Amino acid sequence: MSNKKSTLDAPKNMVSKALDKSKNTLKSANDYALNTTEEIVSEGIIAAEQWQTVAKTALKGSLALAAKQQDIVFDTLTGIKNHILLSKKRMVQLIA
Repeated sequence: MSNKKSTLDAPKNMVSKALDKSKNTLKSANDYALNTTEEIVSEGIIAAEQWQTVAKTALKGSLALAAKQQDIVFDTLTGIKNHILLSKKRMVQLIA
């Protein structure tokens, strides 16, 4: 047997090194993409939570305003009803 190195060993080593370097480069690119995506999603969640707080406050305020307006409407309707009943009594007394 011969102790000579094959002439194909050098190209094999070059290909092996190139593949290893490619794997490392792709892994770092993948890690960067993963980290960037996580940051974007986290920021999106934080922004959504802030808008949810704003919407909650707006709904509470609008519900309180709607309740006050509803009370005003019913008070007005009660006043009109009482006025009509009083007017009816007076009309009956005038005519009778």
